[in-house]
Amino acid sequence: MPFGEQPAYLRVADDLRQQIAQGVLPPHAKLPSQASIRAHYGVSDTVALEARKVLMAEGLVEGRSGSGTYVRESVEPLRLHRSGYRTLGESSPFRQEQCDERVGGTWRARSERREACGRVAARLGLDPGEAVMCTSYEFRVSDRPMMLSTSWEPLRLTARSPVMLPEEGPLAGRGVVERMAAIDLVVDNVEEEVGARPGLAEEAISLGGHPGQTVIVISRTYRAGSLAVETADIVLSAERYRVSYHLPVR
Repeated sequence: MPFGEQPAYLRVADDLRQQIAQGVLPPHAKLPSQASIRAHYGVSDTVALEARKVLMAEGLVEGRSGSGTYVRESVEPLRLHRSGYRTLGESSPFRQEQCDERVGGTWRARSERREACGRVAARLGLDPGEAVMCTSYEFRVSDRPMMLSTSWEPLRLTARSPVMLPEEGPLAGRGVVERMAAIDLVVDNVEEEVGARPGLAEEAISLGGHPGQTVIVISRTYRAGSLAVETADIVLSAERYRVSYHLPVR
């Protein structure tokens, strides 16, 4: 193959991609079969199969068991707003994660005592196996799953205190900053790291996608000075959402 020339499967995928973009193959239309692609483009079965795989990997088409491969309806991504500002006295866990005041949502949470794995322990400055309170959240908008969040708080800080359980007690749902202030810990900085990875099966079920679909992961850690008081992983669909930051300039 001459230098710079595309492999045959990419040329076929490019042509089919253009047909999808131009509406020749509209949403929910059936993609030509492997045999049809082979005959139309004069390529081998292997090339036809690889071209279809490219379109599936790009999220443009999806396979339906026993039926064929169909063009997916395009999704206009929504924004998950992140901000350096926080409203004092904010009572909603949803507001702690989604900072667009126009968006309402519901959530459910479950807390349980666990031992910190190596990754969580490193983020919290603990020894692996130390006790943490792990809280899992599911956030929904318009009764659709929006994002998942799992947080970990060191029980060496919160055990036997009124804020040991984030969603129970006198400060239930009041957020990390306010809850920690109640035990004389002043949270004054937060770190966030944004990444992406294939979604796990249980995440896909919760978020309405399929296993392996790309998810955005925001790893967040709240600190009082250098002391980590909470760390969390926030997970959302990379297809449905973009993360938008609004940060103050000092």
